[in-house]
Amino acid sequence: MPAEVLTLTSAGTLSDEEVVQRVLEGETSLYEVVMRRYNTRLYRVARAILKNDGEAEDVMQDAYVRAFQHLGQFAGRAKFSTWLTRIAVHEALARLHKAKRFEDWDAMNENKQDKIAPTPLRSDPESKTATLQMSTILEQAIESLPEQYRTVVMLRDVEEMTTAETADCLSLTEDNVKIRLHRAHGMLRKELYARARISTAEAFPFHAPRCDRMVANVFAILAAIQACDGCDTH
Repeated sequence: MPAEVLTLTSAGTLSDEEVVQRVLEGETSLYEVVMRRYNTRLYRVARAILKNDGEAEDVMQDAYVRAFQHLGQFAGRAKFSTWLTRIAVHEALARLHKAKRFEDWDAMNENKQDKIAPTPLRSDPESKTATLQMSTILEQAIESLPEQYRTVVMLRDVEEMTTAETADCLSLTEDNVKIRLHRAHGMLRKELYARARISTAEAFPFHAPRCDRMVANVFAILAAIQACDGCDTH
């Protein structure tokens, strides 16, 4: 007897692995469940690496599409959330390294007059409304860290992932994660956290309208890929 078709609401009670299995069995719409579960995490880790909203959202889309295309390869040796986060980390690092190569190439140009200016952050109305002044201070403090420390702080402190999960996502040893986190905490002034008086979980939000847009964009990309695959078979 076929399994009962679930609504998104009822599917919210399923584990990640159960949702993945249902998606593999043909209920592709349930992929939205895991996207909504991990939009904030992937946004945070991608932004920690790239320090740019638009680039972070591009990485999220790429990571979700890549994960969907390789869903059958998920072996369950690690948690699905760790597997998905690792994909996003690799996508973000690849984009970062590509950008650095272009910067290095530009730096070789003797006629270059100005340094590359950082891309301004996108200003979303919902972000302006939701972001508190203290949250902004905390975000700026974290963003001031070097990338290798910033990413560890984002995963361990903001996302509250375990040391083992963080090590798995970043392809580090657990000892290296602990060392980087210790050094990062030394760089961050403790009085800044005390003055902010907010939970780190409130920092780097990914609000509902952006979440809706991400889900819609990923499904549109997947539909286009499936349509192209269908054309190739004829």
